[in-house]
Amino acid sequence: MQFLNVFESISKITLISWVLVVALVLVGLALLKFSKSNEKMTTRKLTFASLLIAMSFVLSFVKFLQMPQGGTVTLGSMIPIMLFAYLFGVREGLLAGAVYGLLQFIQEPYIVHWAQVLVDYPFAFAALGLAGLYRRNFTVAIMIGGVGRMIFHILSGAIFFASYAPEGMNPFWYSIVYNVSYLGPDLLLCILISLIPQFKGMVNKIRTI
Repeated sequence: MQFLNVFESISKITLISWVLVVALVLVGLALLKFSKSNEKMTTRKLTFASLLIAMSFVLSFVKFLQMPQGGTVTLGSMIPIMLFAYLFGVREGLLAGAVYGLLQFIQEPYIVHWAQVLVDYPFAFAALGLAGLYRRNFTVAIMIGGVGRMIFHILSGAIFFASYAPEGMNPFWYSIVYNVSYLGPDLLLCILISLIPQFKGMVNKIRTI
């Protein structure tokens, strides 16, 4: 594993990724400005989706730890996607997470098999949308979404990265140890952020917008 300089991580964002992020933000702002009153709910969803996906993507480059076969500890990059699911429900959250996963693949593709790409990117990040299953408490919602994503990465690791397991070690247990070693701290950081009183107040305020 490798500890990273935050500013160095941000500097590695590719031009196409910046373009996509800016495009998402502009789409969100445009929808917010030109929406009609009879399209308020749909426009609200699309606006939040654009802005929160862009926010997750940028936060994913504020990295504190990089694992050798992929995976990082970031500054709460899962939170915006799970917040979207918390606000609008599972179906919308799954879709937003899948889009975010595709952006991750465009920026930093790690390919060993076409099926692994599906599991590690659109499927795993779509699972963050499972946070929408519990919309009474955002901290609990974060736990659900984070564990959902972790399950997909564990399955991918056991199936497609079994060769990395130490000799004599079950690939499934290796995958659990490997993925929990970075997703555990990443999820814990998200949970701690969600418990900050100011953050909780912001989430409650957003729900009333």
